[in-house]
Amino acid sequence: MACSRGVASPDAHTQRRLFSASAGYCQNPSCANELFLNAGGVSFHIAEMAHVFAANDRGPRSKPELSREERGAFDNLVVLCANCHTMVDKAPSAFPDSMILGWKSEHANKLQQLFGTVQFDNRVSAREAVEPLLDQNLAIFQQYGPHIEAARNPESGAAEQWKGKVLTRILPNNRRLLSILDANRHLLLDSENMTVELFRQHIDDVEVFHIEECMQDASRFPEELSKIYKG
Repeated sequence: MACSRGVASPDAHTQRRLFSASAGYCQNPSCANELFLNAGGVSFHIAEMAHVFAANDRGPRSKPELSREERGAFDNLVVLCANCHTMVDKAPSAFPDSMILGWKSEHANKLQQLFGTVQFDNRVSAREAVEPLLDQNLAIFQQYGPHIEAARNPESGAAEQWKGKVLTRILPNNRRLLSILDANRHLLLDSENMTVELFRQHIDDVEVFHIEECMQDASRFPEELSKIYKG
């Protein structure tokens, strides 16, 4: 999942939507593969963007009437592990478009349940839902973040370790946090609404940097979010 290449490939915004929809897991419901891994101090991903209808007229499940832009659109793409992507493209008759689109919908429903995107009736309950995620992200940042002394040594492996933690823990936690916050906007104070929007932009920037590997300035984590729903 790198920067966009060609019209039939998804643009940067679509890539981020796809990552968010996958939450770091293959969208084939019978596959439990994590897409972002860390092994032997090396961070890598096995995520592949698969076309429901092929990117060209000779590919699996081709649909010639689609434009190149439609072939690279969010609705025509799923995120799969390398094995599942190979499988659906090698045996397209066994994996019709309706099945793959069904996977995407089922995956979204599972994530809603997993993320606990329920509406709470008070701020205390909402705080109890977000606090463990905030605490875990903070602990990871304090122990592995780019500010630590080891990060100054390019041979220490600290940068790769930090990247692995971002991909496998912080980014999924961020998306879960945002899902809870959006479901419970009715409990936010007026001053907290802007904090949530700043957090949304922060997520977007961090995903661009770590997933698309496109160099750009990233917005900082809004410190006010650590106190969300308190008081």
